[in-house]
Parts: sequence; structure tokens; C-alpha cells
Amino acid sequence: MDPGKKEFLTRLFHAAVERADPHRALRQALPEKPVGRTVVIGAGKGAAQLAAAFEDLWDGPLSGTVVTRYGYAAPCKSIRVLEANHPVPDAAGLEASQALFDAVSDLTEDDLVVALICGGGSALLPAPPEGLSLADEQELNQVLLASGAPIGVMNAIRKHASSIKGGRLAAAAWPASVVSLVVSDVPGDDPCQVASGPTVPDAIGMAEVRAMIAAYNIALPEKIREHFRQSKNLPPRPEDPVFARNEVHVIASAGLSLEAAADLAREYGVGAAILSDAIEGEARDVGLVHAAIAREVVARDRPFQKPVVILSGGETTVTLRAKGKGGRNTEFLLALASAIDGVDNIVALAADTDGIDGSEDNAGAFAGPGTAGEMRACGVDPLVSLAGNDAWSAFNAIDELFVTGPTGTNVNDFRVMLVGDLPG
Repeated sequence: MDPGKKEFLTRLFHAAVERADPHRALRQALPEKPVGRTVVIGAGKGAAQLAAAFEDLWDGPLSGTVVTRYGYAAPCKSIRVLEANHPVPDAAGLEASQALFDAVSDLTEDDLVVALICGGGSALLPAPPEGLSLADEQELNQVLLASGAPIGVMNAIRKHASSIKGGRLAAAAWPASVVSLVVSDVPGDDPCQVASGPTVPDAIGMAEVRAMIAAYNIALPEKIREHFRQSKNLPPRPEDPVFARNEVHVIASAGLSLEAAADLAREYGVGAAILSDAIEGEARDVGLVHAAIAREVVARDRPFQKPVVILSGGETTVTLRAKGKGGRNTEFLLALASAIDGVDNIVALAADTDGIDGSEDNAGAFAGPGTAGEMRACGVDPLVSLAGNDAWSAFNAIDELFVTGPTGTNVNDFRVMLVGDLPG
């Protein structure tokens, strides 16, 4: 791939990530100081960076606990940082959930709880209700990840098999007020969906959850099915008085980050178009649609004129058909690469803004008109790799993986295609 175009796409990715920088996101959203204590809690792959930034910005005493993914910790002075497994919950996550409950216990109406919530918190906060075990929650999580269901469906199911999600953590903090500062990684930026909403209640009820399970033909473990049949441990409703004094603010999102990338592209003299910040669906199908749009621009200068950057965000899904390596962004790109094979003037980058796409250590990958051919020259059939959910191996074979390490934030998928040449 043209090094100049690859560098251009990389700069757009970093512009998107920087727009969701914890300091920048928090600075405009700090709550008023309480009469009593300030307790910080949080969960997600960027929770430690959010906690460190909050400490820098907060003028006053505080305490608290946050949990993040292994390897994603950041040093904090007063806030305890715990680590747990993602995407499959583990015993450390179970202990972290209890630690968050402990942090908000015995508070008064004069106290303030600041909840720093970002993507990844669903797996980091296992808390099985009575009758279920950590093993049950682990099995549920694996089934959901392999189901291909949209994130909203997965989170609705998780909330009804948990004792911390669906606003329960905020309810435990009553009578203290809770201000949730949310970095959204979900399509549509509904804060009750981020990390399955430990501090934000959801109006979805058990009847709707059962309908979702049936609609997506999700093969739930029998113990989970029995739990749902009994309709026990239902999450609190949004109208519950315990939430009356609480506030929720989305402080960073995919939409804002895509706008930052579009602005930078225009500074280079390249047109920019954002398809949507809330695209869902099978990653490979979304890849084919993006490829069709890019080919139309190449051939007919519609719906956009060359040169143009075409951006999109959201959260695609991968229905596992095999046990290959990869994630939704590399799978998206592998489908796209096959569909633009030999079509000049299209290059693309797809990556997760948290720095990790799926099962390996890459954020995503690059693709262009020669990608599929390069794979074949290395003995890799891109269509066979796609069928085997083995996109990582295909891009690794041609050294086109995009590796950033943990970014400290998470506003979901970032997809960009450059159609045409860069000016100058």
C-alpha cells in the first residue's frame, strides 16, 4: 500500500482517538463539589485513564475504585485501580464488582458518586445473581459473543442475569447522588447500553428480553433459561426514586471522533463524508456495502466526488463459524479487500479505538486494491480465511496489521476509506 496514504489514514485514526482523550472529555463535564465525600467508581477498558484524568482535574479530596482490562492500568494517587479479564469474565472481575459495591456503601445524601463508565465494562463486572455462578456468567458471555446479535441485544440479556448491571450499582449508592460520565462505544450513544449500564437503568423488561432471545435464536445455557423463566432479580426501572437525583452525561462518542477525523481530512484538501456513527450488522456484510460505495465513487463520482474520505463507526458483529484469529474490524476489511481486488484508488483502515480488535494485540488492519492478491501470493486465500473467521492470520501474512497498543479510550469501531489520490 502507498506509504503516504497509509500515514494519512493513521493520522485520521489518531485524530479520532484524541477527540475522546480523557482529559479533554472530562474537563467540560466536572460535577459540582458535594458537601460530603466524593467517591469515584468506574469500569471499562479506558476506566483507569479516566480515573487518572479525573484526579488531575478535581480540586478536592476523593477516593474510589475502578476496574479495567489486564494491561490497561494507569497510575492513580487516590483511586484504586483493579484489573480483570476481557472479553470473558474471571474471578478478578467478580472481586472487582464487590469492590465497587463496597466503595458506594454507607453513603449519605450529602455524598457524591462519580461513575466513569466506558466500553468493556460488561465483561469486567461479573456479578451473577442468586442461583447462578461465575461459570454460568462466563458461559453466557461466550454464547453471546458467538451469537452475532447486536450489542444492544447482548447487553439487555446480560442485565437480566446480573446483580450489578442495569443501574443496580447506582441503586446501591442511594441516598448519595450519582453522576455518570460515559464514554460511549455503542451505536446511538444510549448511555444505559455502555458497559451494560451499571449506573444507568434501562426500561427494557423481561418479556422483551425473551423476544430478543427468540428472534436471534440464541442458545442460552439451561441454567440461564431457567433464571429467565423465573423472572427473578429484575433490574430497577428508570422511574425508581433511587435515581431521582442522578445525572448522566455522554462525554465522548463515535460521532464526535468521526467529526474530528473528517475535519482533519478537509485540512488536507480531501472531502469527507460520514456514513453513520451507528452501523451494526455482520462485519463481512458491512465490508461488502462499504466496498460497493467506494467502487461507485471510483467509477462514477457518486454519491461523493473524488478525492474523498468515507468514514463510519458503530459496532459490527461476527457470527463465529470457525475458530480462527481476528476481530470484527479485520473481518470487515478482509471482506472489503476481496470486493475491491484490483480496483485502483481505494485504501482503507478499520480499527477499534481502544487499540484491540478481537482476540489478538492489533487494533485493526489496512487494505487496498492489491491486498487480496498479496495474500494469495503468500499462499493465503482471503475467501477461505474469511470463511474460517481467520482475518488476523491473513493480514499478518502480508504485514498489514495496525498495532497501536491500548489507547486509553474507547468509542468503538473506526472505519475510513480514502477514494482517490491525496492532493499534491
